[in-house]
Amino acid sequence: MSVNTKQTSKVVATLASHTLHDPKASAIVKSLAASALSQTHTKNQTGAEMEHKAAQVLHSDKYSKDTKTLAASVVAQANKERRAK
Repeated sequence: MSVNTKQTSKVVATLASHTLHDPKASAIVKSLAASALSQTHTKNQTGAEMEHKAAQVLHSDKYSKDTKTLAASVVAQANKERRAK
């Protein structure tokens, strides 16, 4: 299995942290934030289900720039072999 060595940047990790502390943040944005944070300073990769959710966010017009930033980070850290299929 191919390994993706990318990690969440400091800027995205900070955004994710603020998002998780925001009581008004939606469940989807909090799940993206949690996924992004779990990939900070670790070799964790995005799971298939979270990759699918993040891709849906990126293809939708209803989400904010910050939500799409989190989604893009999550997709970028997905397993390379799974993305190639």
